Amino acid sequence: MKLPTINALVVLLAAPSAIDAFVPSRWGSSAQLKTVGSTPGRSSKVVMNEKEPFTLGTLFGGGNKAKDPTASNPIKKLRGPMEPHPSVRSHISPLNRLGKDQAEQPTEPEPLPVHPLVRSGVLANGMPYVILPNKSPPGRFEAHLQVFSGSADELEPQQGIAHLTEHVAYMGSRKRERLFGTGSQTNAYTDFHHTVFYASCPIQAPRGGSSMLPMALDALVDVMEARVETSRLEKERAAVLSEMTMVNTIEYRVECQILSTLHRENRLAKRFPIGKESLIRSWQTDDVRTWHRTHYRPDNVLLYLVGDVDPDEAEKVIESKFGHLSAEKQASEIKLPEMKKEASKLADAVMDKTVKSAQSWHYPPVRHDWCVPQDGDIDEKLIKPSQVIDYDIHLQEDYPLDDNVDTIEIDELAPGKKIRPHIYRHELLQAFSLHMFAKRPVEPVADMDSFRHSLARRIALAALQIRLNVGGRSDDPAFTFVEFNQLDSAREGCAVCSLDMTAEPARWKDAICKSLSEIRKLGEFGVTSGEMERYASSLMTDAEQLAAQGDRISHGDQLSHLMETVANGHTFMSPEQSYYQTARALQSLTLEDVNKAAAELCSHITGFNKGSNSSDGMPIAVACMPKGISPDSPAYCTSESLAETIFEACQIEVEPEEDVHVPHSLIPEDELAKSVEENPPVWEGGSFSDGTPNTSAEQLTRPFTLRRLGNGIRVGVAQNPAESQRGHLRLVAPGGRDAEKKLGFKKGSMAIGARTMQEGGAFGPWTREQVELFCVDHLLMVEINCNEEAVTVDFVFPTTNVGNVGFGDDIQLGITGTEAVLQVVREIIVGFKWEEDALGRSKQSFRSSHESLQKNLEGVSTERIMETMTQMDERFLSIDVDTVNAITLEDARTAVMSQLLPEGLEISMAGDFDVVEVVDMVHRYLGSIPKDANKEFKQEVETTASSVPVIPAPGKHLELELEDPDPRAVAYVAGSSPNSWGYLSDGTTVAERVLEADKKASDYDKKRRGHPLFAHVALSLLSEIVNRRLFSTVRERKQLTYDANFCFTNFERLSGGWFLVTVTASKEKAQQALEACKETLATLRKSQTITADNVESAKRVVLNRHDGELRTSAYWTQLMTGLQEESIPLKGPLSVTDFNAVVESITAKDLQLTLETLGLEEENLYTAIGRTVLPEGSEEPEEEVVRSPVMGMRRGGALMG
Repeated sequence: MKLPTINALVVLLAAPSAIDAFVPSRWGSSAQLKTVGSTPGRSSKVVMNEKEPFTLGTLFGGGNKAKDPTASNPIKKLRGPMEPHPSVRSHISPLNRLGKDQAEQPTEPEPLPVHPLVRSGVLANGMPYVILPNKSPPGRFEAHLQVFSGSADELEPQQGIAHLTEHVAYMGSRKRERLFGTGSQTNAYTDFHHTVFYASCPIQAPRGGSSMLPMALDALVDVMEARVETSRLEKERAAVLSEMTMVNTIEYRVECQILSTLHRENRLAKRFPIGKESLIRSWQTDDVRTWHRTHYRPDNVLLYLVGDVDPDEAEKVIESKFGHLSAEKQASEIKLPEMKKEASKLADAVMDKTVKSAQSWHYPPVRHDWCVPQDGDIDEKLIKPSQVIDYDIHLQEDYPLDDNVDTIEIDELAPGKKIRPHIYRHELLQAFSLHMFAKRPVEPVADMDSFRHSLARRIALAALQIRLNVGGRSDDPAFTFVEFNQLDSAREGCAVCSLDMTAEPARWKDAICKSLSEIRKLGEFGVTSGEMERYASSLMTDAEQLAAQGDRISHGDQLSHLMETVANGHTFMSPEQSYYQTARALQSLTLEDVNKAAAELCSHITGFNKGSNSSDGMPIAVACMPKGISPDSPAYCTSESLAETIFEACQIEVEPEEDVHVPHSLIPEDELAKSVEENPPVWEGGSFSDGTPNTSAEQLTRPFTLRRLGNGIRVGVAQNPAESQRGHLRLVAPGGRDAEKKLGFKKGSMAIGARTMQEGGAFGPWTREQVELFCVDHLLMVEINCNEEAVTVDFVFPTTNVGNVGFGDDIQLGITGTEAVLQVVREIIVGFKWEEDALGRSKQSFRSSHESLQKNLEGVSTERIMETMTQMDERFLSIDVDTVNAITLEDARTAVMSQLLPEGLEISMAGDFDVVEVVDMVHRYLGSIPKDANKEFKQEVETTASSVPVIPAPGKHLELELEDPDPRAVAYVAGSSPNSWGYLSDGTTVAERVLEADKKASDYDKKRRGHPLFAHVALSLLSEIVNRRLFSTVRERKQLTYDANFCFTNFERLSGGWFLVTVTASKEKAQQALEACKETLATLRKSQTITADNVESAKRVVLNRHDGELRTSAYWTQLMTGLQEESIPLKGPLSVTDFNAVVESITAKDLQLTLETLGLEEENLYTAIGRTVLPEGSEEPEEEVVRSPVMGMRRGGALMG
């Protein structure tokens, strides 16, 4: 009941300020640039000549009426006029719609309104900026500097230099280092189309209270004026080379193949951000400086500032910090004339009908082979020129550093019906996956017509995704995962319509036929009236939730939406504006509109049918599968058989979808009333084990109300208005895999049973499909998991009336999302139907996970360490295939239901709701569950607390090998630690050991350390300090890795746990990296102990994270979980109410003594190094070159600095 359907619905229906965006505009407009949406009369810093077209020359003194450019530039006065920058060209304003006067917007069609608070402008040197005041969280802001050059702008000998320069410019900034210890977070990332540097900071410095905005902007200005020093270059070169190893997972390599095929006709196929190792090793300071000075120019960046700031004051600071920069100054410092000349040629070529010059300066400098419905209207500016220019901007020729790749063939399946297929095989792949694409121009959502069309598209996509998910959860599903979507991608400069599907290799043909048939069904027949009503209502509810949240949307979310919408030329609306426009658009949206959008979305699939018009352009299909399958096997696939199967699947006859009856309520009111009468609910007071007095059965308390029902269910309820009209519920049944062992159930039965519930969902008289659609109608998201300690069910739900029918005065309200979620919770406990097909899907999921783990370097390495440290304790190991196969439905049902006894359950709810109403609903729906419900599954068990096994001494070192043609290595250091609340595996506590070690402690110190929260907080702070030391030592000083990470297992109910240090490195440096991590831990204990500054810096991080997470209802449910559980004796209300005070009270001595409770003695450490080795019969590659996209997103993402 995770309902893959629900997760899909979130993606498809989530409206970032609805569909926020800007329309394209040009700096060449003949009008004064005014700030959109700001105080009337306020204008940008640049006033254009109203009689002359504006060009960059106006900014740099080319216009007759411009100021003397040397007036504020003493360098120019001394040196005379500077040469113009070789890469500067007049181009579209990166502000897009924000750079255009609202008065100039066309009246037909009706333009969408721009967010009234957004402030934009352009400095005299050509640098644009956008400011958005935002109050969530108060007292903080985020500044992002976006450089409109990424890996796609690199010349042949510069592959990888954009990413390396990002490292040198920001990681090497002394001014960035001044932000450390202030509660700020900084980082940077590089992608195809841009490089972004950011700082998230408090408004005031924690010490002295000075303004942090100038300090943050100083760090970003330092990026623009980066000094490229040899020492810094060497450090960051080592980090980047290590990063190449870290990111080169099999998932990464699959994404690489997909992107290479998808963009074979342009630069993106050959310009991945990570670059070429041979080049990265060779560059000197002049190479990096040349790239930096070529691209880091005022006209080629955009500054975003979002947060609790005054726009007027912010503009002054921006101008004072960035106003002195100039492109000419940058040009004067380009040291490599040959690169200067080539960069100028590329700049000329960029202006010749690339999506960057024609549509948005945010896009990469590419053209695309579009695939649109026949006779689709494409702007002439986005079509390839008839004559080839004298510059290979799209890299279609062969170059010495090109990777060896298979030639991409084009198959003509029938007259006019073409496809570009590609097959990727690899030893580490376990499943078959298909990735099918159509590239389309981004359509700016800037007026009511385009907004209405975008809503129609989202309704069609939501309907199709739910259909696919229901099909994927049938009795005999052909695929294990499927998703169909269309997203605007600024990083690729196009909209990508994609089908992503996975299946068992032997069933790849069935999976293709099933998924393509569903897509064709939507394209040919559209959605049903019931689907139209369902998903239109969901869109309206989502828009209403965002409008209610208003300025409580976080800075980070606002900034992400702002950047994406500006980049794609959409209109960025406020949540309130978006809600109003959504209501207007949906009132006039027709079924015909939605079905037209559906036909457009699916045209590249429906076009393969012999009786349908072919698309204009060519769909792309990439299939990935295990290497080594016999050509005679039905699991074997070639590009020819792939193309043929796709074509044949599109000839299968399809029929229109039929509507399914969906209940408006799972539990009729009379049925609930009968249950209340038969089992009268009773409230009892809450009781705690941390010293907090018991709470009343009648009184509401803050920050949460904690009680128990008469049937034994523990209840915690907290109001959290920060997430408007949304709530989170967590149901916890303590036990988990520990209960498997303690109660004598089959190994794996609890985990497989929990997954079976996730895959099922039939309740009472309702089928699984009806329950799924009920959840869709009421916007419920459900996630069921089993870990070592508990079975956990998490729900996200709206707190308003949902499942509504109609709009405006004709609306018929459904029940609230809060009531809907409590109905589902009740049915999970007392009415769940266990189904064999759900068990089958669960078992298949576990088999796939285990098989994948065996071919994952990190996975198999940590598994071996855990096997050794726990002496094969099955609670902490993956579930192997034989064990999975042995589980029956009765095994799974008996194990899970033994945990769903009311006396052991805990419900935590937080959200934007009326606590009195929620408490009353909990009372009726859950309090009326009989106390002896599920008694037939009850198992007698010892009440003694469980613990992790004591680690055998001395420790061991493990060497592991995994066959993989690409060289990679990962190293680990592990040892014993307390659990999250300070209990060690022998039953002693951190507080006891600290007091024993510090016999001269004052009474005050004894009292502090005796607080129930002391160990929990101390371990959190310690984790931050160790991670910072690892970064400083292993990455910065020794230059052995891109990243080293320290973490605890953080068990709550089990006593004891482990710490784990993970470090990635090259195979040659893996042993050195391992030793460096051990050295860091040793010196932290002896020679370089924890300092007061270390502690203060860690406190800022922990407190800021806590304060930020308190705005989320999910965090509140996490905090409340266990407050009334006897199995977590130190966790009670004090852990929430006293958190800040305990953090502030911790000293360096506290942490040094806490450190000694970890098993850090070198002879007791468990270490491991996992390395890849060449598969038998493979040849060593000529050089270790990793070509890959980047981290974070589907089809790649940004390389983080």
